[in-house]
Amino acid sequence: MDKLRLTPIAVLEIPIGGQQIELQQVDYEVEGAMSLLRIRIREGRRFTVFDVDPGSARALGEALLGWSDGQPGGER
Repeated sequence: MDKLRLTPIAVLEIPIGGQQIELQQVDYEVEGAMSLLRIRIREGRRFTVFDVDPGSARALGEALLGWSDGQPGGER
């Protein structure tokens, strides 16, 4: 089994719904492996975990910012 290193990036508590979103950098200790962003969502006792590549992380971030910028109180 591949060894991996997890580096915490952020933990977000969502006030409506009570979810917790944890972001971690995932580094597999294998020659030539790329870093991934792990998004871990906790809803009560249920977890959803997925790893995304840098390009997908950028697209997700831009989509989130675009939505936020259009909402009251979400402007930068």
